Amino acid sequence: MLADGRLTREEKRLTIKLASALNLTEDQPAIIYKAIQDGATSPAGELVSMEEAREIYTKVFEVAIVNASLSRDEFRVLAHLRSAFEIDDKEHESIETQLREIVKEKFEDPSVVDKMLHTLRDSVGLVGDIFDTVRKKTSDGGRSE
Repeated sequence: MLADGRLTREEKRLTIKLASALNLTEDQPAIIYKAIQDGATSPAGELVSMEEAREIYTKVFEVAIVNASLSRDEFRVLAHLRSAFEIDDKEHESIETQLREIVKEKFEDPSVVDKMLHTLRDSVGLVGDIFDTVRKKTSDGGRSE
């Protein structure tokens, strides 16, 4: 999120959701942010199981699509989480299907549902493309974002 040197409003929303989903204390995000700014290492956290990773990714993805117009920064965040949590295309599609059902249940207005599902549909390809780029950089020994 800080690769470009700034934290956008959309990235902040996702950061807040990510911190909540990871059950971070109130102080931990600030400690991590400061460590990143200073180029220092931050304290190690707890390992996340694959099931927890999927739940976290789903929660962050849901917050992103509720915005109904995902920014490039949000796509990059989702792609990075997908890479970090090792969520493959099949798992991503499963999460997308789950989110479609959540959207349909939460919002009764058909135009809102259609807009969110359109955003979700668009996001699948773009997140996949960015994920492939991140995965390629990592496997080539380059730095992932």
